[in-house]
Amino acid sequence: METFTVKEKKDTRSGFGAGLLELGKKNNQVVALCADLTGSLKMDAFQKEFPDRFFQVGIAEANMMGIAAGLTIGGKIPFTGTFANFSTGRVYDQIRQSIAYSGKNVKICASHAGLTLGEDGATHQILEDIGLMKMLPGLCVINPCDFNQTKAATIAIADWIGPVYLRFGRPSVPVFTSADQKFEIGKAWKIQEGSDVSIFATGHLVWKSIEAMMILKEKGISAEVINIHTIKPLDETAILDSVRKTRCVVSAEEHQMNGGLGDSIAQLLSRNFPAPQEFVAVNDSFGESGTPDQLMKKYGLEKENIVDAVLKVIARK
Repeated sequence: METFTVKEKKDTRSGFGAGLLELGKKNNQVVALCADLTGSLKMDAFQKEFPDRFFQVGIAEANMMGIAAGLTIGGKIPFTGTFANFSTGRVYDQIRQSIAYSGKNVKICASHAGLTLGEDGATHQILEDIGLMKMLPGLCVINPCDFNQTKAATIAIADWIGPVYLRFGRPSVPVFTSADQKFEIGKAWKIQEGSDVSIFATGHLVWKSIEAMMILKEKGISAEVINIHTIKPLDETAILDSVRKTRCVVSAEEHQMNGGLGDSIAQLLSRNFPAPQEFVAVNDSFGESGTPDQLMKKYGLEKENIVDAVLKVIARK
């Protein structure tokens, strides 16, 4: 079994900022738009380096999406930036009508997603965004797991033709992926081979799943852990190959159970290889104010919850 060591913790939104700056240096067609949250989205370095390619639209997120759609017509590759709640729920009509319907090459970049937004509370902790975005035809949905993967994903989506939703967060989380990784959209990353259960995780729950895998090993259970960073298009082959071997599944995500990664996996399995599945996700609830750690514990998104789900699903095989 591979040993995972964490030398530092960094927020994934900073990975986005670093990736955007690097992109700006490589591709002069890349432009950035922000809705009055430049510092929070870590877009200030891009703004400083490329002021003529940065557009501060103010607290007018719907207008930002319309402007971004228009910029693509002239060949620009616009990256929009605001909180996940304002990147999706507040502007769903504009994304559906002006971006997704006409296949505009807009990169919708969303920070402060999920419960780990913390003290800002339920009104800002959107837990439905993956579902909202994956339901739109032709829209790619990506949810990376750490600083390095977020940076790599930010760079990769510039070459993807069509609309993309890129989701990341505010808290500092373990950095455990390679700094020089090549991010392949739609290609799952098998972190650990296993034979007893398949754990499919995304975003902040990937590291929690690695921690759970280590606990399970001490219990004599061999868990296969796969990072599903691209929720759409889903790597169906990787999922089915794993489940045909282990014959049971746990999905783990910082999102609503309805409409998230686990939902997509369940649909895939029901059509191809039905197998017992347990879900580690928020169960039909809004969030609340609290520290990220408090909220992850209260809503059942910790390594212990993944371990419990594994024990439960193995018993169902």
